[in-house]
Amino acid sequence: MLKKLQEILGHTFTDEALLNQALRHASTTEQRTKSNERLEFLGDRVLGIVIAQTLYREFPHEDEGELARRFAGLTSREALTRIADGIHLADFAQTQPVDAKTAARSHASVVSDTLEAILGALYLDGGLQAAAAFIERQWSGLIGEDLSPPKDAKTALQEWAQARSLGLPSYEILSREGPDHAPIFTIRVSVKDHGAQDGRGASRRSAEQDAAAALLSKLENAK
Repeated sequence: MLKKLQEILGHTFTDEALLNQALRHASTTEQRTKSNERLEFLGDRVLGIVIAQTLYREFPHEDEGELARRFAGLTSREALTRIADGIHLADFAQTQPVDAKTAARSHASVVSDTLEAILGALYLDGGLQAAAAFIERQWSGLIGEDLSPPKDAKTALQEWAQARSLGLPSYEILSREGPDHAPIFTIRVSVKDHGAQDGRGASRRSAEQDAAAALLSKLENAK
């Protein structure tokens, strides 16, 4: 299994223990430092510097705000999940056995976190060059997919509200369900005098995005 994954990553690990740890979800061990969380922390920063440098090079005529919106989209959980699904990362991730419904709910969280951990492992084992080679190869399609800077749903909703002098959208946690390793958040977003919508996700951030997208769609369809 590790050999196949290394072929996908384009890097043969000198220290395969790093790759093993990158695949180990926190739900599989009582010692969180033995899981992939520390590598995930590192990989998030590695992804950030590589994507930032790529955008700086590829879009020389865009200002800071435009580059920031592109950066947010390319480093989002949605983008990470697309890349992870494209390389079938779920086949390699080590997670606690759960029922199909829980697994489906937590899928994006698990594979996106695992992918960040792998980026951290690539960096430690092969340096920035090894991590950057994988990122540039896998993210090239997303970077060229849309020539206009993307906006995430929260940003778009905030700009919609501010353009109408309605103040910032308000987010409220309604519930947090499920086990610690696979939580499901329900969040409500509201805009002054324009109603509210609920969203769900495996993290507070993804639930907020889901709620914002739902409310924005409702508002735009009401035109």
